[in-house]
Amino acid sequence: MSLIPSRYNPPFPFKNGHFSTIYAGLIRKVDGLDQTRERIELNDGDFLDLDWSYATHPTTSVVILLHGLEGNAQRPYITGSAKQFNIHGIDACAVNYRGCSGEPNRLYRSYHSGATEDLAAVINHLLTEKKYTNIYIKGFSLGGNMTLKYLGEDRSVPKEIKGAVAVSVPCNLYSSLLELLKPKNTLYATRFKKHLIAKLRTKQDLFPEKISNLEISKIKTLKDFDDIYTSRAHGFRDALDYYQKSSSQQFIHSIKTPTLIINAQNDSFLGEQCYPSKEAGENSYVQFEQPLYGGHVGFYDEKNITYTEKRALKFVEEL
Repeated sequence: MSLIPSRYNPPFPFKNGHFSTIYAGLIRKVDGLDQTRERIELNDGDFLDLDWSYATHPTTSVVILLHGLEGNAQRPYITGSAKQFNIHGIDACAVNYRGCSGEPNRLYRSYHSGATEDLAAVINHLLTEKKYTNIYIKGFSLGGNMTLKYLGEDRSVPKEIKGAVAVSVPCNLYSSLLELLKPKNTLYATRFKKHLIAKLRTKQDLFPEKISNLEISKIKTLKDFDDIYTSRAHGFRDALDYYQKSSSQQFIHSIKTPTLIINAQNDSFLGEQCYPSKEAGENSYVQFEQPLYGGHVGFYDEKNITYTEKRALKFVEEL
């Protein structure tokens, strides 16, 4: 059965989706994780920075961790996941997307929800340069969408990829955008837009011929940003074309790797089409869990270990 019940029942006030989201993003701290950075060069002349943390003993298992919009490998949901995998004998490779490692990337393009070519480059690096025979992927939000899209696209997924977990996934990007544009999400959308425009200003300094002050001044919403920058910089016609082609919802039916999707019902970022009950119900490789609570990449639980950190480990260990 691909649609599975959830036992997640957090204490009050973590039943409130906004509180859960804000606590996880701004208050939670994760200590005791040492990360080592590795830079890999990409075929188009750009680079990715990978932040590694390791199990106590040598292992042939690794998890690739993919952050969300304007995140990085130091966010608590990434470091918390890395720490738990490390404790349980699995190395962690936390990916910083282009421009997210604290240093601008070299090209005008950056990252986006459907940029599976960069995930493929990381996987190829692990297969050719490292010793791993068991590779897992855990993606959050934008990273979860990238994970599902990668697994369901028309490609031969390496046999070493044994399973994947995707958390708080905007499986339908347009549906998620419509939610983010609602008044209930004004604070989140404003924060995202502020960070995105700041990075675009840096791009403008490096590539003044590609973006003007007038164009930047027209960015009033996240959709405007995707119309003016994301779509143009990455080869899409416009924002709607980007959302349509990059949404993972359409690829879930083709996934042939054991995959767990966890989307909270009180996630204010996710619209109705972001809950792939039908797609998961028709694919025996995909399990879909939709807890009542959890917010967006929240899922508070005891001992500073989130529910999705525990759930992901259990899923991987049972493969």
